[in-house]
Amino acid sequence: MQTLYRTKELRNRENRARAGLPPGTLMQRAGDAAARAIDAFLRAAPPAGGPVDAQTSGAAGHGAAILLLCGAGDNGGDGFVCALALRQLGYRCTCWAPMASASADAQSARQRWQAASGAIVSTLPAQDHFDCIVDALLGIGVRRPLDGALLAALRWTEQRAPGVPVVALDLPSGLDGDTGEWVGGVAGAPAALTVTFLGDKPGLHLRDGLLAVGRLQVEDLDVTDAADAPSALGRLNGPALFPSLLARRAPDVNKGSYGTVAVCGGAAGMAGAVLLAGRAALRMGAGKVFVDCMGAPELPVDPMQPDLMLQAGRGPAAGEVLVAGCGMGSAAVAIERLGKWLGHEGPALYDADALNLLAGNAALRALLLSRTHPSVLTPHPGEAGRLLQISTADVQRDRVASALRLAAETKAIIVLKGAGTVMADPSGHYAINPTGGPALSSAGTGDVLAGMIGALMAQCEDTLSAVRGAVWLHGRAAQLHGGDVGLVASEVAALSVRAWLDLRAV
Repeated sequence: MQTLYRTKELRNRENRARAGLPPGTLMQRAGDAAARAIDAFLRAAPPAGGPVDAQTSGAAGHGAAILLLCGAGDNGGDGFVCALALRQLGYRCTCWAPMASASADAQSARQRWQAASGAIVSTLPAQDHFDCIVDALLGIGVRRPLDGALLAALRWTEQRAPGVPVVALDLPSGLDGDTGEWVGGVAGAPAALTVTFLGDKPGLHLRDGLLAVGRLQVEDLDVTDAADAPSALGRLNGPALFPSLLARRAPDVNKGSYGTVAVCGGAAGMAGAVLLAGRAALRMGAGKVFVDCMGAPELPVDPMQPDLMLQAGRGPAAGEVLVAGCGMGSAAVAIERLGKWLGHEGPALYDADALNLLAGNAALRALLLSRTHPSVLTPHPGEAGRLLQISTADVQRDRVASALRLAAETKAIIVLKGAGTVMADPSGHYAINPTGGPALSSAGTGDVLAGMIGALMAQCEDTLSAVRGAVWLHGRAAQLHGGDVGLVASEVAALSVRAWLDLRAV
């Protein structure tokens, strides 16, 4: 279970660790860990100068040349320690450091590098060839856009050394570790490998971070702190967060053992939305699925999925799981139906048009807040913005904060969809989903996700586990598809079941 730390949490963790260690210990551990990671990276992927000789690499060194860009703060100090460790492994290292080191630990690291006759340059080399460039300019403390010499160094990296891999220490310089955005919109240099220290950060799994980080390696620097348990509120979503969904079914069961889902919505011209959600709920193992298709009450059967029970106007019975809103529109009948569905005596998921109606109708919002059974809202950024009365851009600017705020205001579990889907609950905890891909960017995939969540809610007493499991499996379906295009919504549930069975086989 991988914990995610926002900047304030990391600072607290760092301060607690430093209080019990000799000065410079964390910096030494960080630099040494980075050197080991870079060595392993270059062994696996031969440096730009040519293949690595396995007999002479590692401790004996293969002579690869590494340029370390060292800033003035502790991130730069990590770079100097890393340079010393890499040189001991046989690499030729040069440190570019045009500014004086600001902290005592960083000054000490710089002095040790110089005392070992380490090269420090203040201008970027014009002709030298490097096999790897290490970005040790800025860490988690960055709050201003990249500019000046630091920005020039990163642009030099891209323009003068194309194809040379960049390894970022802690995070790519200029990236906000909380939000995943380039600070001020000024992009740094995307890394092939990021070695992050003390703990994982949400920004490495969101927005620009998804393209900037490359391969991610987390080094905890041998820091274990019991105080983190209540203070670190984030997790990276994965099977460890939904263990109840990994157990095989008992042999003596029947359809009544796995709950009933009622899917309600589908205004005229949008029947496909509820059918997609209903089909997904069936595929994901719900015992029974009823569909109330508002816009096609005459539809007697789904010819593609006759297992569905289509009953116009039925609505959910007490205790069933309700999935409401897919394609329901905004007409008066939709408002009237949603008012009834908000009073449902059982778990409920509200999606799509239901969210837009909630955003614009105070009476419906009050009904949501009065619910005593678990509620799940599944907005995309635009819908979340309407619910929060802010712009879509403001939602995206800090996806974690937006999801947490919405969870607190609605007393519901929030699934803020998008690249790096954020799941937040009213207790202040959140998880970021690492699976998915651009192939999911097609009509109906959100309806499928709603049906999947509903099915797992019907099978799992813990609503949060059901949400996390469905989101992970939905994203995994895109990865099993294997491409960035060509996946249609009706294929997602079957691929998700395949992913689910793979987990159960482990």
